[in-house]
Amino acid sequence: MISFIIGIAALIVGYLVYGKIAEKIFVIKPENKTPALSVNDGVDFVAMDWKKALLIQLLNIAGTGPIFGAIAGAMFGPAAFAWIVFGCIFAGAVHDYLVGMLSVRNGGTSISEIVGKYLGKGPLYIMRVFSIVLLIFVGVVFVTTPAQVLRTMFAPDSASFYNIIIVAIIAYYILATLLPIDKLIGRIYPIFGACLCIMAIGLTVMMFVTGEIARIPEFAFTNLRPDKATNIMGRIFPFLFITIACGAISGFHATQSPMMARCLKNEREGRKVFYGAMILEGVIAMIWAAVTMAHFNVVGVETAVAAPVIVTQASVGYMGWIGGILAVFGVVACPITSGDTAFRSARLTIADALKFDQKPLKNRLAVAIPLFVVGTILVFFALASTKNFNIIWRYFSWSNQTLATIALWAAAAYLAKTGKSYWLALCPAAFMTVVVTSYFLTANECVGPLVTKITGSANITYTVGIVVGLALSVVLLALFVPLIGIKQKNSLKD
Repeated sequence: MISFIIGIAALIVGYLVYGKIAEKIFVIKPENKTPALSVNDGVDFVAMDWKKALLIQLLNIAGTGPIFGAIAGAMFGPAAFAWIVFGCIFAGAVHDYLVGMLSVRNGGTSISEIVGKYLGKGPLYIMRVFSIVLLIFVGVVFVTTPAQVLRTMFAPDSASFYNIIIVAIIAYYILATLLPIDKLIGRIYPIFGACLCIMAIGLTVMMFVTGEIARIPEFAFTNLRPDKATNIMGRIFPFLFITIACGAISGFHATQSPMMARCLKNEREGRKVFYGAMILEGVIAMIWAAVTMAHFNVVGVETAVAAPVIVTQASVGYMGWIGGILAVFGVVACPITSGDTAFRSARLTIADALKFDQKPLKNRLAVAIPLFVVGTILVFFALASTKNFNIIWRYFSWSNQTLATIALWAAAAYLAKTGKSYWLALCPAAFMTVVVTSYFLTANECVGPLVTKITGSANITYTVGIVVGLALSVVLLALFVPLIGIKQKNSLKD
């Protein structure tokens, strides 16, 4: 119980203290005109109240990420709390804030263009492809998962019902991708964002009322999984850091923050919207990890109960029919509201790369139609078998954290080139480099089995993965050194 309470308190203090430090290092300029005011095209650049922007940002970045990821991460015990707290404050919220504010400073541009400006043309081209592929994967995953949940709830044996749901979700995604942001997203997302917060608060209150809060193990950055010695995937590093992405740090957020960067009225609102939304997501992740440990006693072992079932049973068990309604929202509405903004972000990313004005509807259609053709093909590929879905999911998970790592390196380069305290982004960038590299080389879902076949031992593979990850991080730090202390006033807009 104490571990959970301390974690929640630490996230709040992190926002008040470290969020202020991040804002001070970035140096906001309230006198600057934001893109929402200087462009104001009535489609993507629309000025919004910061409270509405905060709730939209929260729903855009959250989806089921801080729920399902936290549920899966709970099997590591209170170590999950430690990663959520430290990852959120020092990595995830910093990542979201810097990406969002750099987008504000650069006309609301997408993450790929930001990376290109501060890291060069090579990373620019890589990030354009990388971010678009990731966004399509997100859209595909968040078509299939809510459709599967609805089918299970209402018509498990009806293939036609399943297909109707899929078509309906895709049709909604098309509307949300094409319509002006204030016509659909701006009106309903604040309501959904508020519901997400209400669900989390209700669960927390009921954990205390029922006394189940006392079942949570106390704080310790230790691995409680009994299979950690025999199962390479049961070790904290790097697997916990990939299992819990949203709620700690997520590259998907780098694609979403520029959307709200086009809607802020003043740079003062950046900390509330970008840093604040990530902290709120961390709180939600803490609550769901705690619920899983308290209500289901899932600590140390991997549960056979699927995450959507845990969400439904916990919500109904704690809050009755109100919880049931919120559970449906959590496992259906949340992923849908992330899937549609994924396709919208993909449209904006392509438009930014091509310098293609998105105010005319025909221009939006020209970009969106090919995206949805590819996305629909992948949806039915994923639905063809569980194996196909898992292929898409595993590439989504790793590419998500890799994108966050690249975004942090770009932010560190900006800070260094403008004579600011680059350590704010450099430290999490170096750490995440080790995480994503070692995961790629050791995980069963990536090239781990191949490396194990070469080395002859899973333990040797694990050691090789960590060493290579550390070596790559050191190399990138060495390449970063020439940027330190060099202020390029003429080439950078600060």
